[in-house]
Amino acid sequence: MGAGHGHRLYFHGHSAVHRAPSHLKLLALLAFMLLVVATPRQVPWLYAVEAGVLVSVVLLSRVPLTYLLPRMVVELPFVVFAVLVPFISHGPRTEVLGVTVSEPGLHAGAALLVKGTLGVLGSLTLAATTEPQDLLRGLQRLRMPDLIVQIMGFMIRYLDVVTAELGRMMTALRSRGCDPRSPRHWPVLARSLGALFIRSYERGERVHLAMLSRGYDGRLPSVSSGVEDR
Repeated sequence: MGAGHGHRLYFHGHSAVHRAPSHLKLLALLAFMLLVVATPRQVPWLYAVEAGVLVSVVLLSRVPLTYLLPRMVVELPFVVFAVLVPFISHGPRTEVLGVTVSEPGLHAGAALLVKGTLGVLGSLTLAATTEPQDLLRGLQRLRMPDLIVQIMGFMIRYLDVVTAELGRMMTALRSRGCDPRSPRHWPVLARSLGALFIRSYERGERVHLAMLSRGYDGRLPSVSSGVEDR
């Protein structure tokens, strides 16, 4: 990645969590996620222990909860699904707040909500305490295939570029009286997103040709070195 291309989830700090080797943090997150997924829903106190461990890491990292909680909005689709599970599941019925729901569905939805929340918070904590280039170096130390690491590096490098281009396209649409939120203008929005995909694909081809002209042989000198946007 080029210099100055961090990510918006990173919270600058000097805590022990920030200084920990990235590959160890990746392994710790993987182990934590496997433990959370494997936790049986019949033992709810284990969720409290796992949540306590995760909150302790967050406090040790000195990343404010007010910084992490707004970014957990990405969990919203899972929350909606977890809320719907008790209503669409079969089995014995029970009453909650005056509403009759499926008892197995209620337990399944609660477990899904807790596991999803712990997973999202753990991932955000990793992202908030680790620079993108350090994550890529950690993946390399864990023997992740070079091609996958390169793809992830370029994805991070050009995410801001594509996002900025999308913002300019939305500004141009609004300046022409098109409201992207209106169903009446969704066909125009769909065509604009298609054009953005084509532009991104063509940009990728140009970048690849530029890499080949500079002697690219399938490996980059370093994950921290970027390719100039052409």
